[in-house]
Amino acid sequence: MAKWNIDLGHSAINFQVKHMMVSKVKGVFDTYSADIEAADLTDLTTANISFSIDVASINTRSEDRDNHLKAEDFFDAEKYPKITFKSTNITKKSDNTYNLTGDLTIKDVTKSVTFDTEFNGKGTNPWGQEVYGFEAETTINREEFGLTWNAALETGGVLVGKDIKVTVELEVNPA
Repeated sequence: MAKWNIDLGHSAINFQVKHMMVSKVKGVFDTYSADIEAADLTDLTTANISFSIDVASINTRSEDRDNHLKAEDFFDAEKYPKITFKSTNITKKSDNTYNLTGDLTIKDVTKSVTFDTEFNGKGTNPWGQEVYGFEAETTINREEFGLTWNAALETGGVLVGKDIKVTVELEVNPA
């Protein structure tokens, strides 16, 4: 099994959630790491993948909102500084698509989630290094992970939606 590095300059962990039932708030986690081992990245079924995300690196382009998300109402970043994911099963759906299933831990709750994952291809960068691209997407119910804070709206509905769409975009190269 070979080890692979994430090119942080060409990768991202993004999320979005409904706001006030009418729009979406989008954000990223700026600091994360991964351990990726695979015999062949063109066949993800050979891979072992794990991620660690620094909760305090959450960035929604609003300092007040980011501070609230880091606080006890949501992530409680001081007590639970990391979000983790560890693959448990990877199955091929088609030539370049996979179901990447694993254990996602947010706060002190671990649930199995499946990312719809696409292998976007491989190439050689201008410095002669081989690179591989992937995109993975899932939707989780934040309340299942203990992120239950909300506020009722006078017009009906709630301030923050339950469903969080998570998208991971990766460019990786040999370690």
